[in-house]
Amino acid sequence: MQYAIVESGGKQYKAVPGSTIEVDRLPHAEGEQLELEQVLLLADGDQVRVGTPTVPGAKVKATVEKHFKGRKVLVFKYIPRERYRRKRGHRQQYTRLRIDAIEA
Repeated sequence: MQYAIVESGGKQYKAVPGSTIEVDRLPHAEGEQLELEQVLLLADGDQVRVGTPTVPGAKVKATVEKHFKGRKVLVFKYIPRERYRRKRGHRQQYTRLRIDAIEA
């Protein structure tokens, strides 16, 4: 089985051809193809190449499927006996990528 560990937005994801990954929002239009060049590990069956910090010449080709928002996270600050209450919400924006190919 072929897979790669890629870095996007300071986080690491396992990229398998034909699957999808959800990364922090990227500035690319839906349907656009892009290359992820921050490949940290490349595995193909029994052969494993680990980068220092990246694998030279390795790229992961992906297509932007959709931009969407994650579920809402509530932030509630409260101090008893002080009449202090603050309620805020946050919805993180994500991009869904379909992994097309892994090039070594």
